[in-house]
Amino acid sequence: MYLADGRTADGSPDSSDAAGRVPLPGRRAAVPSAVLALGTVSLITDVSSEMVSAVLPLYLVAELGLSPLGFGLLDGLYNGVSTLVRLVGGRLSDRGGSHKAVAAVGYGLSAACKPLLLLVHSVPLIGAVLAADRTGKGLRTAPRDAMISLNSEPAARGRAFGVHRAMDTAGALLGPLAAFALLRVAAGGYDAVFTVSGCAAAAGVLVLLLFVPGTSRAPAARADSRSVPLRAVAGLPAVRRLTGCAVLLGLTTVSDSFLYLTLQRRLELPESWFPLLPLGTASVFLLLAVPLGAVADRVGRGRLFLCGHLALLAAYGTLVAPLGGETAVTCAVLALHGAFYAATDGVLAAATADAVPEALRGSGLATVQTGQAGARFVCSIAFGAAWTAWGDRTALAAAAAGLAVSAAIGAVLLRPCPAFADAPAESPR
Repeated sequence: MYLADGRTADGSPDSSDAAGRVPLPGRRAAVPSAVLALGTVSLITDVSSEMVSAVLPLYLVAELGLSPLGFGLLDGLYNGVSTLVRLVGGRLSDRGGSHKAVAAVGYGLSAACKPLLLLVHSVPLIGAVLAADRTGKGLRTAPRDAMISLNSEPAARGRAFGVHRAMDTAGALLGPLAAFALLRVAAGGYDAVFTVSGCAAAAGVLVLLLFVPGTSRAPAARADSRSVPLRAVAGLPAVRRLTGCAVLLGLTTVSDSFLYLTLQRRLELPESWFPLLPLGTASVFLLLAVPLGAVADRVGRGRLFLCGHLALLAAYGTLVAPLGGETAVTCAVLALHGAFYAATDGVLAAATADAVPEALRGSGLATVQTGQAGARFVCSIAFGAAWTAWGDRTALAAAAAGLAVSAAIGAVLLRPCPAFADAPAESPR
């Protein structure tokens, strides 16, 4: 990624170069304990979240009889409402001086929402609960990623995010497995899923409060972040390019739920097997997150970010193509889907951390993440409408064409530019 020089925790210049590469030391540093603790929180929380996510499409479409367009609206709400509060979470963590406190509020709000799914059975009320849950996610995401970046060496930041995302994905593996088991053995399976999900979410909050160290900063650093308007953070050249690229690609990134629904319909899988589909994606993500994070540190985070979207494009093409051997096609699609996440999720956060100084880390991360999440929200609604009008395969073919064009434009946006690379990432005034 062609980023400006950032700042390390002690104020020294970041060592990443114009292409987002960072010279690695001869001896690989151990993963910081704070990163491991945050990874544990994410693991437990993802068990909770993915239990719900794994059954939610089927619950809404099969149990409540929601149309694809209606599901697209709720799916967009579920994945996109956090865009409204991510900037708030990042800004509060910078200005208040404690990323941990803001993250704890976000995790706590999401945990409180899980039991409410037991009490609501209409689409409007479910939508309200999902909105509150995603508000919690929006509050916690930027402060959590800021804590990871502030506790990591710049030279190994991609690897640190890869370790965190691998632990997070372990939870994404366990969540659908737990949902699958509960649907098969428990009476009133959906209620059992929502109950266990709430207990797991509460456990994640406790781990955060007890084992994750805070990252409070000096009053001078907090005053510096207060003096910088958010529009100035978004106006940093590196942040502007990163956000533009993330938005462009997000507009053609079909949500996981729609991808799995397409697979389920193509294979005509029994409903009880539907929660297992995310396991293919999560397994590959888990295997590749750490090595691809290290690769991003070496070859450039922007290059790997774009390559990840090419893997997603290949997944779309494989699913749309009239190929035989449904099992092989499904394995290929899920493998490519997992590789896409491993090459983009933590890599984008690491690249953003290089683009902004420490005092504005939460705000910078939130800016890029908000742009990407907002674009995916729009994509969910548009894809739901296209599915309703044209059918799933035609809608996915249109998304693939859009993604190919977006990737080409993204490559131009992130093209090497020496003047841009040499610009210092000082706090904007």
